[in-house]
Amino acid sequence: MNGWLLAAIVAVVLVLVIAKRLKGEPVTVRDLFAGPAVLTGLGVLFVTKADDVTGTDIAWVVPGALLGLALGAARGLMVRLFEQDGTLWQRYTGRTFLVVVASLLVSAGYGVFAEHMGMHASARPVQLTIGVSFLGESLMIYYRGRKTAVPFAPEAPSLDLRGLLGRRHR
Repeated sequence: MNGWLLAAIVAVVLVLVIAKRLKGEPVTVRDLFAGPAVLTGLGVLFVTKADDVTGTDIAWVVPGALLGLALGAARGLMVRLFEQDGTLWQRYTGRTFLVVVASLLVSAGYGVFAEHMGMHASARPVQLTIGVSFLGESLMIYYRGRKTAVPFAPEAPSLDLRGLLGRRHR
C-alpha cells in the first residue's frame, strides 16, 4: 500500500477517534486496545521490512517506543473517566490536549536528535510512534478504570459469520 495513502487513512482514523473522545464515549476493552495494537503491529512490520534498518536504528527505536509509551500514559492520566448509564466513560479534556502538545514536541525532538545521531527515518514509521503512544494511553485508562467500581462498557456485538453462512453454533 502506498505510504501516503496509509498515512492519510491513519490521520482520518485519528481525527475520528479524537472527535469521539472529545464528545465522550463508553470505555470498552476492545476499543482501548484494538487500534493501538494494529498501529503498533504495522509499525513493527514496517521497521522489519525496511531495507536500511541497522542495529543503531533499533538502539534508537526501542527507547523511542518506551518514550512514546510513557508519553501516552501521561496523556491517559489526563483523560476524564466517569460513570454514565452504569458503565465507564471517557472524555478528553483541555489538560489532555496540553499533554498531547507537550508529547508531540518531546517526540519530535527525540526523532530529530535520533536522526541527527544516525537513525534512518524508515526505522521510525509514524504508525509505530502513534501506536505505542495510544497503547500507553490505553494501558493507563485501563489501569485507572479497573481501580474504579464502575464496570467497563459491554462490547458491541460482533458480526457472526458462521450464522450468515448457515452453520449452527454448538
